[in-house]
Amino acid sequence: MSDDLWSITKKVERGDRLNADDGRRLFASDRIHTIGRMADTVRRRLHGNVTYYNVNRHFNYTNVCALSCLFCDFHRKAGDVGAYEYSLEDAREQARVAREVGATEIHIVGGLHPRLPFSYYIDMLRAIHDEYPRVHIKAFTAVEIVHLARIDRRPREVEAVLRDLMDAGLGSLPGGGAEVFDDRVHDEAFKGKIRSDKWIDVHRTAHRLGLMSNATILYGHIESSEDRLNHLLQLREAQDQAINENHAGRFQTVIPLPFIPGCSALANLPGPTALDDLKMLSISRLMLDNFQHVKAFWIMQTLPLAQLSLQYGVDDIDGTVVWYDITKVNDDTTHQETSVTDLRRAIIEAGFTPVERDTLYRPVERDGADWRVADQANKQPADASASAG
Repeated sequence: MSDDLWSITKKVERGDRLNADDGRRLFASDRIHTIGRMADTVRRRLHGNVTYYNVNRHFNYTNVCALSCLFCDFHRKAGDVGAYEYSLEDAREQARVAREVGATEIHIVGGLHPRLPFSYYIDMLRAIHDEYPRVHIKAFTAVEIVHLARIDRRPREVEAVLRDLMDAGLGSLPGGGAEVFDDRVHDEAFKGKIRSDKWIDVHRTAHRLGLMSNATILYGHIESSEDRLNHLLQLREAQDQAINENHAGRFQTVIPLPFIPGCSALANLPGPTALDDLKMLSISRLMLDNFQHVKAFWIMQTLPLAQLSLQYGVDDIDGTVVWYDITKVNDDTTHQETSVTDLRRAIIEAGFTPVERDTLYRPVERDGADWRVADQANKQPADASASAG
């Protein structure tokens, strides 16, 4: 092995934290399989042979958005062809179907609608919770949370807004809206969206309140490898703070998201290759030593690549999803669903053991649509996040 990665390999074997210079060498290296083996070492140290999946449903309640991010072909302006906003009864119907199929999670995100009142979001959570009290509601990116505080004329009261949402049924925060933590990239590709400090501040506030959350990075557009590294280091620092201050909440997983050009204003860009994806997933596992999980979101990476990524540091391939409107890899349909059978087969064929989880990474026992969190009384938790929620 060349010396450029030998010292990093030794650090990984010892369990030492990698520094910024190590990260730069990883991004500069083309030794993807060596990087993948290092990430696999960390992944197996944390999770052994286990790979997680869940039974979930996504609900994008509106694509009307006050922003016009260049990388996004999801957003519409009110009155545009294809613009939509779903009713509270639509949300209730989502909960009904989720209950019928035994989903353990409903994942809710949408555009920054300029006219929907704060009460709409509270009522949506309550409608879902009333219809299906057991389901975990993971909802609203940090960008949406700030938007909700603004429309409710409480721009400096994010904590109070989060408490109101929690009272209505909010269970955790997704990781979307982070994009890339760099001011140059922000101003070129998603100007008007909250900057990294505000995004992190929302999650820090959520962690203090006991909410678990996820984190993302959108890569493969106009950012540099240094931008990617700085993003990961900022996430690591925020997680260190949550751990050191003993917050009940923290980041559970990082989800590196490849840029998909689609019909966006950046459609002229090629987007990342499969090797780029594997490298980004591996480096995320190596640099984020205080994150329990790395997820490959199969909707954006495809199920075959998510399967391969299990050898490159990934321990979670998400869930059944069903309906997803934000990105479309293969065609122009919002019906993007896979079955539990296919998820389990992909995991087993990759040489791993599939474990269904709930949102907090607690193992789930299932009999059709009937499910329960497995009794952990006489077992070791699957990982630190299972006991932290």
